[in-house]
Amino acid sequence: MKAVYVIGTCDTKEAELSYACSCIRAMGGKAVLVDVGTRMPGTAPDVTAAQIAAHHPDGAQAVLGCTDRGRAVSAMADALTVWLMARSDIGAVLGLGGSGNTALVTQAMRALPVGVPKLMVSTVASGQVAPYVGASDLGMVYSVTDVAGLNAISRQVIGNAAHAAAGMALNPVLPDKGDPPGLGLTMFGVTTDCVTHLRKRLEGSFEPYVFHATGTGGAAMEKLADSGMLAALLDVTATEVADYLVGGVMPCSADRYGAPARTGLPWVGSVGAVDMVNFGARETVPEHFAQRKFLVHNPQVTLMRTTPQENTAIGHFIAERLNKCLGPVSLFLPLGGVSAIDVPGMPFHDPEADEALFSAIRDTFQVTQNRRLIELPFPINDPAFADAMADEIRRMTA
Repeated sequence: MKAVYVIGTCDTKEAELSYACSCIRAMGGKAVLVDVGTRMPGTAPDVTAAQIAAHHPDGAQAVLGCTDRGRAVSAMADALTVWLMARSDIGAVLGLGGSGNTALVTQAMRALPVGVPKLMVSTVASGQVAPYVGASDLGMVYSVTDVAGLNAISRQVIGNAAHAAAGMALNPVLPDKGDPPGLGLTMFGVTTDCVTHLRKRLEGSFEPYVFHATGTGGAAMEKLADSGMLAALLDVTATEVADYLVGGVMPCSADRYGAPARTGLPWVGSVGAVDMVNFGARETVPEHFAQRKFLVHNPQVTLMRTTPQENTAIGHFIAERLNKCLGPVSLFLPLGGVSAIDVPGMPFHDPEADEALFSAIRDTFQVTQNRRLIELPFPINDPAFADAMADEIRRMTA
């Protein structure tokens, strides 16, 4: 039987953690209490804080010998991540705690593959949880009262979460072996026609998973790739890179394109929607951008046209990241326009800015036997452009 790992700081939350374990065991599940306290050792954990700390790359002393609490918690999070990733018997992970323990435990949870059940009962779960959840399938449960003793409210909330974790561990969702291989695609409104055409061309051969490139979309796709749940990537849209480098509200991270480098998965992609940086309502755009070209998409979304200088930086970033990939890579350049509004007669049409992007990629991208740069005279949403990308992903995965 796979176990539910109940994780928290036993020096301050042992009663609540033990109660969660008792609820899991009452349902017939296997509960393992893991202590990640950095101050006083717990009295009855199944896995001690010292055992976890020993998995830190610099040894247990780097965790338990640290006098700065913030650094100690961060070091314990690193150690827990290593320890948890090495487990082969995880049925579910349940964390309990305040802001410090939430940050600690969710770091390790995020490292686990998508599909492994993860629940965090937290005092901060009703606020901005993006830093804790990231691109993982991590569930946050608001504790309502503080996790500071058992009472009528905390027993109900913790008990419900424990029962949920036990239920997921005891009733795992098994993959359907008849499903076609997964294919990750990134899409934005201005690249929808391209992605829609690709889906129609490839359905049957693949199961397409489309990710909206809103900052977490690309990260979610790459998380699935790292989790072994994709056979290939059709990374059409790169607007998150523009936001990351210029300062928009939907940025990727410095690790964008890291998954194909780590996994060697076939990658076919393009530079869709890098003609724009995304902001909220028009009045939220930073003042230093006041003289730029804008398109108010709707009352909540304002688009800003990227400049030749910004596109040069975007091109270098994409090419440099893809140069780290050892698996098959084909980067397609749509010389006729990188989005639906970057074509003649549309508001973001700017051949000079596009050429700066393409030139930067040509100068930086390292063509090899396994890494191809393919330039086509079409705009990105032309069916001929999508057909070429579909043919390439089929060739790579044949």
